[in-house]
Amino acid sequence: METQTPTHSYRNRLVEVLMFFLRLGVTAFGGPAAHVAIMHTEVVERRKWVSEQEFLDLFGAANLIPGPTSTELAIYLGYQRAGWIGLVLAGVCFILPAMLIVMVLAWLYVRFGTTPIASGIFYGILPVVIAIVTQALWNLGEKAVKNWLTAVLGLLVVSLYFLGVNILILLLAAGLIAMVVENISRIKRLPVVGFWLPLAGLGLLAGSIPFSLPILFLNFLKIGATLYGSGYVLLAYLRADFVHGLGWLTDKQLIDAIAIGQVTPGPVFTTATFIGYLLGGVPGALLATAGIFLPSFVFVAAASLVINRIRNSPWTAGFLDGVNVASLGLMLGVTIQLASTAVIDPITILIALVSLFLLLRFKINSTWLIAGGALIGLIHVLV
Repeated sequence: METQTPTHSYRNRLVEVLMFFLRLGVTAFGGPAAHVAIMHTEVVERRKWVSEQEFLDLFGAANLIPGPTSTELAIYLGYQRAGWIGLVLAGVCFILPAMLIVMVLAWLYVRFGTTPIASGIFYGILPVVIAIVTQALWNLGEKAVKNWLTAVLGLLVVSLYFLGVNILILLLAAGLIAMVVENISRIKRLPVVGFWLPLAGLGLLAGSIPFSLPILFLNFLKIGATLYGSGYVLLAYLRADFVHGLGWLTDKQLIDAIAIGQVTPGPVFTTATFIGYLLGGVPGALLATAGIFLPSFVFVAAASLVINRIRNSPWTAGFLDGVNVASLGLMLGVTIQLASTAVIDPITILIALVSLFLLLRFKINSTWLIAGGALIGLIHVLV
């Protein structure tokens, strides 16, 4: 029997990575938690690409760097299976199908989004999105609020957010405070954090200015390079930059974009594709997608070389504790603000409450709830 040469074996691994992550990008509904669960089942239990411990190590590393966790886990797994080419291939194949689907939906939204039927569909979907984000806040909060320090930091971030403090300043400050307090005995070895300061400066642009493709790209690049936590934290960044800072979107358009990101498979961060198309057509969609995902490839490539040192550093762990709880504080603040746009009458209040109950009690897939909300909204506008 003919044995495979190393070259053939490597090509087979590349094909495996391409086919698996392309299929995942087309079929992976349900958000980041569902993506991680599917990857675990496929690459650990069925395909045995990595061991249980290796998978946990990679997942932990993905949580320690900025960007979309499930996408970065996919990129890590591609690297483990097929090296540097596998790293790029896994990420692109996971992102590309979702990006194309979102571009089609954005095209439909631009042309038919103001019709009564489309408005009715979004009328039913938006309160479901508020419920989904609320459930994510509840689940993530149980892990992020570890002690009195993180609880105080979370409450402080919510308060300062409503006072208009820049969100990147809040994230950095919370991370640094937690890092120092949790490592007070190591204070003399406090690491330099100047790396983050240039990125923070990108978030200080404020005031309504004309639309520009380079500014669109740079804002999404900044978001991809600095966002910690769940994809739902994206709400806070998008509202601060595109609604409040630049004045390019309304709250209604923002929550519609988040809804599209929820109802489609693949990364939630393809919300950027929708916003990019809304603002700048196909070039805007491509630039926004490239901007928000590019840092993930760079960070994973760098972190893969020092993964154990990153995961085991007490400084990194402390910084991440602060950043995670600050992210949840920002999520809470934005959810409260957006709820006033989505939950507007007795019907939408009922949709939101029932959706939240079903999510918390029965763990129903969010895609089914969004479909149900769309149906209720459609019936409401037609009756």
